[in-house]
Amino acid sequence: MTRAFRTAAVIGAGTIGLSWATLFAAHGLTVRVTDPRPDLAEAVDEALASYAPHLAARGLDVTGVADRVHLVADVTEAVRDADVVQENGPERAEFKKDLFATLAREAPAHALLLSSSSAIPSTAFTGELSDEDAARVLIGHPFNPPHLVPLVEVVPGIRTGEDAVQDAVDFYTSVGRTPVVERKEIPGFVGNRLQNALSREAAYLVQEGVVTPEDLDTVVINSLGLRWATVGPFLGAHLGGGPGGYRHLVEHIGKSMPRTGAELGTPPRTEEQNAEQNKDQEEARERLIEAVEKAYGSSTYSELAETRDRRQLAVLAALDSADKEEN
Repeated sequence: MTRAFRTAAVIGAGTIGLSWATLFAAHGLTVRVTDPRPDLAEAVDEALASYAPHLAARGLDVTGVADRVHLVADVTEAVRDADVVQENGPERAEFKKDLFATLAREAPAHALLLSSSSAIPSTAFTGELSDEDAARVLIGHPFNPPHLVPLVEVVPGIRTGEDAVQDAVDFYTSVGRTPVVERKEIPGFVGNRLQNALSREAAYLVQEGVVTPEDLDTVVINSLGLRWATVGPFLGAHLGGGPGGYRHLVEHIGKSMPRTGAELGTPPRTEEQNAEQNKDQEEARERLIEAVEKAYGSSTYSELAETRDRRQLAVLAALDSADKEEN
């Protein structure tokens, strides 16, 4: 690592921000958290109590984690002496533009300025910053919850400096994450675009009455989810082609897909058809929401999140074990 990271500012204490704060503190950083929510102290205490055991299960020494997390009144106090700033504010470009102007003004000149933005590239909210300040701003987009899910999408803006990109990679690596640098800005980045593509087809299959929400989840958990926990789509496809690899899959099996009718996409429509479609989509969306609520509404968010986290920990532990056997 080319530089040391000792103090982190976490701006915004929603689900993502609280998870980041716990992770950073568990890796020994002093963390200053700010958020206007009136229950900030209770939210931080609850997050530390819930998330620290997860990190202990991953082999981290979480002794003293709570002592390293400090609540502060405002952004100026949060970024004072910060080496890295992780922003987790609303997904609005105007909000982020104003906030990052403040961060650039108040944070030390060496501080790395990172945004957890899920869809908005940093170029969309750094246009009014000086070149020097814009050079240290970039996206560090996690997947929920970031203290468990390793991926961080590192997405530089058009004026982000290469030193900042490398610093971001070094920082996320130092806190046990898996950073991937994406070299072209695109709304939604990579992970969410892939997730949205699958989500659209999942919603379509439920709306068409092909499958229920819970059975569709069962399909994914017991097939694609299991596979993708160990290999990605391209390696999975390469293996799916057998000894002939990806070329065999594309040239043989791939050619048969259009003949099955298994193509995705929406045909062009007239304005009248679009208006009618919009009405139908609203009704279909409501039916879909009701179906999902029927499937999972009997459990609380906390109960469902606890089950998710417990299973993700089990997957991570199994992958660790497999990696150790291979090495």
